[in-house]
Amino acid sequence: MKIEIDQTKIAQATRWDGLKGYLTNTDYSPELVIQTYGQLWQVEKAFRISKTDLRIRPMYHYRRRRIEAHILIAFVAYTIYKELERRLAQRQLPISPQRAIELTKTMYELRFELPNDPEMQHVLLKMDPEQQMLYDLLY
Repeated sequence: MKIEIDQTKIAQATRWDGLKGYLTNTDYSPELVIQTYGQLWQVEKAFRISKTDLRIRPMYHYRRRRIEAHILIAFVAYTIYKELERRLAQRQLPISPQRAIELTKTMYELRFELPNDPEMQHVLLKMDPEQQMLYDLLY
């Protein structure tokens, strides 16, 4: 068996070097296809966040209601995550959503009632400057 390089095929393929093509089964205009494809990274980021930060997987449910509830909880968590991300960006705070999640794990509040006072008391324990920025953002 003789192996050869087809120079004609190489020349044809070279014409396409550096170009990117889109194949779709929609009636969208070329501009809309390119614009929509350009937003694909946001969908990929959402899946990455749901798998890592929100830990949607693994899922050990078999009943439809439990599966739907699990996905609903993950969706609500993702919505809260995106709102946190939006607020941090809006205030231009130098904290990522992941860092904000870490900070909240060490923020504590005491709630108690005094014997002669029916009103519930709230006392926040001392926070570091980053935690205080996050607290001010959310409350």
